[in-house]
Amino acid sequence: MPKMKTHSGTKKRFSATGNGKFVFKKSGRGHLLSKKKSTRLRRLRQKGMIQTSFEARMRALLPYA
Repeated sequence: MPKMKTHSGTKKRFSATGNGKFVFKKSGRGHLLSKKKSTRLRRLRQKGMIQTSFEARMRALLPYA
């Protein structure tokens, strides 16, 4: 069997944790930060977790993660 290809867009946006879950960086931190509340920016600083219903799809896109 040939090697499976990793999806290029997915590998740039998601990474696997030690437990096998997937995390991503939240959107909304690029620009226009002065109008956003500090509590909102603090929330956006944290990593987001993928829902468990999407994990099978993520394993297909990132087979070696």
